[in-house]
Amino acid sequence: MRKRITIMNSPVDVLTMKETIHLIDDSIRDKKPIQHIVVNAAKLVHMQTDTELYKSVVASDIINADGMAVVWAAGLLGEPLPERVSGVDLMQELVILAAKKKYRIFFFGGKEEVVSEVVRKYTSVFGEEIIAGFRNGYFNHDQEADIAEQIAASNADILFVAISSPTKEIFLNTYKDQLKVPFIMGVGGSFDVVAGKVKRAPLWMQNSGLEWFYRFLQEPGRMWKRYLTTNSLFLYYIFKERIQKFFR
Repeated sequence: MRKRITIMNSPVDVLTMKETIHLIDDSIRDKKPIQHIVVNAAKLVHMQTDTELYKSVVASDIINADGMAVVWAAGLLGEPLPERVSGVDLMQELVILAAKKKYRIFFFGGKEEVVSEVVRKYTSVFGEEIIAGFRNGYFNHDQEADIAEQIAASNADILFVAISSPTKEIFLNTYKDQLKVPFIMGVGGSFDVVAGKVKRAPLWMQNSGLEWFYRFLQEPGRMWKRYLTTNSLFLYYIFKERIQKFFR
């Protein structure tokens, strides 16, 4: 049994990137469906008040720490994590794995031009054999069951869902049995990165926990309130948890 820790009442797996990929590869090979999710500071904060999001996250089979803030918080709470396992980096590694193992991927989410560009780029590098299908992320609630059927009919081995939280977590948790995909994963804004619509922070900023600040610099008008609120609440919850541990 792998080790799990708890941060802000959310389980987080103590796994490296390599260990995570190994678990996923095993699940695909053995056709044992699993759901993967990543948590960062913002998601952990929203889970404190969004019951449906919380239930969807904790029901996942693998939960990785996506942000450096979560890694640092784990250390502060005396339950260290070996490293950050970023969702976009894991997605890229799994595309490479799919090419090697002849797995097929369904890409779901983003604008039509974005998901189409993601598929075009991966096809140009790895060939069309890895593509099980794709669909944009714009739909209403009444279309969800049909989308799940479309994905199931594709016989995909891997499903990437690039939709914002909490919609993607709730969709995956609701339809994971109908999807019939061995490995399902929410990847947030990763399609925008692959398609070249959003630039990732330099590696030194990623490793320093400043990726959020780089995103803020790109869209300050939209991001300032989100980061001010969630980052402040995250610090509050972590220090509260640290104090509670101290006095136990």
